[in-house]
Amino acid sequence: QVRLLESGGGLVQAGGSLRLSCTSSGSIFSFKKMAWYRQAPGNERELVASIDAGGTTQYGNSVRGRFTISRDIGKNTMYLQMDSLTPTDTAVYYCDAALGSVVVRGQGTQVTVSS
Repeated sequence: QVRLLESGGGLVQAGGSLRLSCTSSGSIFSFKKMAWYRQAPGNERELVASIDAGGTTQYGNSVRGRFTISRDIGKNTMYLQMDSLTPTDTAVYYCDAALGSVVVRGQGTQVTVSS
């Protein structure tokens, strides 16, 4: 079974940047779509960004223009470059991957933005 492992989270000051990585135990070439979600305490899970097999990207309204999703198929890794971070970006960030009708999710990585 494919596993996803997120990394790169941490504590950063407002205005700073972080880059998250999501590494798959298997090839990401066959994934129909990969995405980053986040969930803050008391909030619903929110789509941050997604990238499909053709490389088409989509972003949530709250992060558009600040975050960039990308992938390196050779490294089986998806990235999320997060710039101009604000305290409202504080959340656990998860990566999802759609493999056929099955969705695989990682364990998450904490991002905390201090004011």
